[in-house]
Amino acid sequence: MTSTLHATLGDELYHAWCERTPIAPFSARAAGLSLADAYRVQQHFVARRIEAGETVVGKKIGVTSQAVQDMLDVRQPDFGVLLSGMHYVAGEDIPIANLIAPRAEGEIAFYLKDDLRGPGITRDAVLAATEAVGACFEIVDSRIRDWAIRIGDTVADNASCGVYVLGEERVAPHSLDLAACRMTLDKNGERAAEGIGAAALGHPADAIAWLANTLGELGVPLLAGEVVLSGSLAALIPVVSGDQLHMQIEGIGSCSVRFI
Repeated sequence: MTSTLHATLGDELYHAWCERTPIAPFSARAAGLSLADAYRVQQHFVARRIEAGETVVGKKIGVTSQAVQDMLDVRQPDFGVLLSGMHYVAGEDIPIANLIAPRAEGEIAFYLKDDLRGPGITRDAVLAATEAVGACFEIVDSRIRDWAIRIGDTVADNASCGVYVLGEERVAPHSLDLAACRMTLDKNGERAAEGIGAAALGHPADAIAWLANTLGELGVPLLAGEVVLSGSLAALIPVVSGDQLHMQIEGIGSCSVRFI
């Protein structure tokens, strides 16, 4: 696949994002779309948003839990770039009109105090580089029509990044068993999902290590000051205008979000 086609597909995603209008999956119409091609399309899509004024503030890992893999029929993790325009402050309403087909994920966010440069990054190295962890919502959103995605589609689409909300509480990770931390997620006052930290590739810090090592192969570090979302701890929750979500992670904190 040529660099011209990478740019063409990236432009399609950018226009779909701007206009909130989904497009047909690339996997059904772009013959020979490899994973490497998909990440090059992602880079062009992200570059278009940066050219329009956004900045890189972190990274995210997607498709880490069995529940999400089963829901999307995608069998390996991926990663995307968090941009400044994706961040909503805790308590700030999220307009549904700004999204296409949003679904909410409860996750553990890592706040880095040191760079992580793969390869060779381990769980212990991740914990040593982490200033704090906190609860967060990632609201994933697909520019691919009807979420009819394969791995190449979601990778190209910046790992289906939508927006995210960070909880206000932050705690040092070193005294926690992050794999055992239990999450509960309520939608409109009723229990909608439960999960534990181990849902994210066995341990949330292992998920961050996977990302650091994968990016290291591309010469890209995780940087001090970045926030990294470690992956959903349960199945995705579809949301519409009027929905209110609240999640709690034992030992870590809580996060709430409302859609208008």
